[in-house]
Amino acid sequence: MLAELKGLNEECGVFGIWGHQDAANITYYGLHSLQHRGQEGCGMVLTDGKNLTGAKGEGLVTEIFTPEKMQGLSGHAAIGHVRYATAGGGGYENVQPFLFNSQSGGLALAHNGNLVNAAQLKDQLEAQGSIFQTTSDTEVLAHLIKRGGFADLKTRVKNALGMLKGAYAFLIMTETEMMVALDPHGLRPLSLGKIGDGVVVASETCALDIVGAQFIRDIEPGELVIINEEGIHSERFAHATQRSMCSMEYVYFSRPDSNVDGINVHTARKNLGKQLALESVIHADVVTGVPDSGVSVAIGYAEASGIPYEMGLIKNRYVGRTFIQPSQSLREQGVKMKLSPVRGVVEGKRVVMVDDSIVRGTTSKRIVAMLKEAGAKEVHVCISSPPIKNPCFYGIDTSTQDELIASKMSVEELRELIGADSLTFLSVEGMVKGIGRPYADGGQCLACFTGQYPTEIYPASEPVSVEEVNLGAN
Repeated sequence: MLAELKGLNEECGVFGIWGHQDAANITYYGLHSLQHRGQEGCGMVLTDGKNLTGAKGEGLVTEIFTPEKMQGLSGHAAIGHVRYATAGGGGYENVQPFLFNSQSGGLALAHNGNLVNAAQLKDQLEAQGSIFQTTSDTEVLAHLIKRGGFADLKTRVKNALGMLKGAYAFLIMTETEMMVALDPHGLRPLSLGKIGDGVVVASETCALDIVGAQFIRDIEPGELVIINEEGIHSERFAHATQRSMCSMEYVYFSRPDSNVDGINVHTARKNLGKQLALESVIHADVVTGVPDSGVSVAIGYAEASGIPYEMGLIKNRYVGRTFIQPSQSLREQGVKMKLSPVRGVVEGKRVVMVDDSIVRGTTSKRIVAMLKEAGAKEVHVCISSPPIKNPCFYGIDTSTQDELIASKMSVEELRELIGADSLTFLSVEGMVKGIGRPYADGGQCLACFTGQYPTEIYPASEPVSVEEVNLGAN
């Protein structure tokens, strides 16, 4: 569905390249391909081997990195970031990558995810003299690295990463090297590729494709990859654990042309649609999907059910971000601006409307109403994920249960709220089977559906002892 309208947004996407003289332009195209992961801000930091320089701003990649801006950026390596504000909120100061300068050299950071123990670590760091420049949890890592004693950078980074809890895909760059790290549970996607003699890292493989890079492999959970003029070196900063990839990467967040941990997203969504058809026997005339993520699911549903697929909803791709507003009234107006029903397809028909999820219910209610206003005789809503009843603490902006309508209502109550003739959610088992990961038991994070979190969850008020944080570890 339309992320900005229904309140389900990924925090960000990261991109990095090392060993290419056109690093700035390649990063531009890489970030542009990841724009769906964050539209509120973007930035990049480059190195020429001696100095780190950066540019960032609030807005889309094309708005911030104009041709004039790009002419002033040069270097053989870069890290970049697109942001949707969750942890720490918005504002220019929270746009990444963060760039820190000190007498010992520069350090740049870009992060996808969310640290569940950031508040505790910040309290401890501030008690020991640290001053934070932003409200983002990402800055915690920079302070932990800096306070890591006199050990070499690699050791300090490994020790600092070991103190973090939650979801994180980090890109760390100095004047002379780049480091790539993924949390021990592998909650976020992160891929490694090559372009000529250069090395590329990206949140999604679609970014590798767009810049002409060859996919090498996925970064492993708990892995630290070090890239410099000597080549690529891999170490572990944490024991290997079974991966807990975020299920919503397949259901909603990732682009359909990306492969997430070896599974093509479009194929996974089609299989989710087939599972939906098995779990919901509906007598209807036409199947349509809510753009964009619902389209692949609808195609799979149509194939399995034998009900023809039609483009019953059109997405207007030329609505500016002016209409992306937080209030409910403007969000409802935004649905009208973003989506239009195709009367010739739905009029007089029993319609199966396929979508990826229901968060607040506002958007689903409006789309059902639009379809009926366009003459649909019946509208049967099928959702390619289970009800989202639990908050996410790993980088999706559903951090409180109050935001989640399914936590307050039964399926029947929800059906009445959105005005559908029937409402079907895919079962947890059906979703796992549809995605097709090789290990279902713990292989993907199901926390927003089941309430079982793969990491510890720290209340904001919970204190952390000096011994637990151990900031001076070498």
